[in-house]
Amino acid sequence: MSAPSAAPSITPTRAEAVSRVTAALQKMTVEEKVGQLFMPVLYGSRADAPHQENQARFGVGSPAQVIEKYHLGGMILFPGTGNIVDAKQLAQLTYGLRAASPEVPLLIGVDQENGLVSRLGDLVTKLPGAQTIGDTGDPANARAAAKITGAELRALGISMDFAPVADVNVNPKNPVIGPRAYGSDPELVADMVEAAVKGFHDSGVAATAKHFPGHGDTATDSHTALPVIRHTRAEWERLDAPPFRAAIDAGVDAIMSAHIVMPRLDSSGDPATLSKKILTGLLREELGFKGVISTDALNMDGVRKKYGDSEVAIRAILAGADILLMPPDFPKAYQAVLAAVQSGRISQTRLNQSVRRILKLKFDRSLHTKNFFPPPSKAASLLKTPSNRRAAARLTAQS
Repeated sequence: MSAPSAAPSITPTRAEAVSRVTAALQKMTVEEKVGQLFMPVLYGSRADAPHQENQARFGVGSPAQVIEKYHLGGMILFPGTGNIVDAKQLAQLTYGLRAASPEVPLLIGVDQENGLVSRLGDLVTKLPGAQTIGDTGDPANARAAAKITGAELRALGISMDFAPVADVNVNPKNPVIGPRAYGSDPELVADMVEAAVKGFHDSGVAATAKHFPGHGDTATDSHTALPVIRHTRAEWERLDAPPFRAAIDAGVDAIMSAHIVMPRLDSSGDPATLSKKILTGLLREELGFKGVISTDALNMDGVRKKYGDSEVAIRAILAGADILLMPPDFPKAYQAVLAAVQSGRISQTRLNQSVRRILKLKFDRSLHTKNFFPPPSKAASLLKTPSNRRAAARLTAQS
């Protein structure tokens, strides 16, 4: 059995895309728009089955009920939630999750970087991590690995990968990036990231470059503390910026923010996730990125040091983020953002900007297209195919 076919090749014109997005936006209530901004973790192995964690965290039992109650824009699959058991189960879960959002397609994401961060474990082809691929010096290998990963994600009903890592690992003591990066040379990493984005697009899956403005020169783990990187603007341009520029040039769908402080880029002391100077001023206005900005997980300590969870969600949107990933207290964050919109602190214009970008990503990736994903019954046969395993062996042998 071969891998899933490439994404539908019919590309809408810009006018068609704008028209489709505008029509969808005009139908949405404020509550529905706010729901589009969130990608939480949901619990359980079936979309229609109640789970006590959903009841405790969202006030309803099943993942499908959470999607319906809050009009979610997306969700992220995660180990430890019961989401990932086997291929058939996972494909049926994602099918049910998508069915719970019939009007606006649901983004289903996962951290499948390969190597150290491989959330799908043994379900998918075991491919070498970024550093191993970077060591080959050939961007074609990054593209090939991303295409295989993307095709297998699509077979499982997953539409977005939070990869590739675009950080340049210039600090040997880095406890959180290390071999997750393609290397320590900015130009090499840029070439690899550009190729990986194209590989994901070859398979029809959305790609996310991370972690902006660059998490490569830190000796602190942002999961447990707030790292400070003291690069000057010139150092940032030389060391950190090239892979993100390359990702943007390749048409990357999303860029994930880092929970790091770069005082030479923003002297406020706020992490980049909450910095308008970095997300709007630098990423949007200077680098010209027009796609979706996702926060890194909002349950990480690095972003929670200075403000409460309600304020973090509001400030991330005001800074320029579009997707709020994994808020630790979802109802609190949702209600805070909704109240901020209703009070005018977050303007309707600002809200619509984010929702437009999210809807456009979904439209660009053909998530509205019938039969874009293979039937769940075929998922297992589309994973770890002989050709994919041979390709993985070749990639490993080259390192």
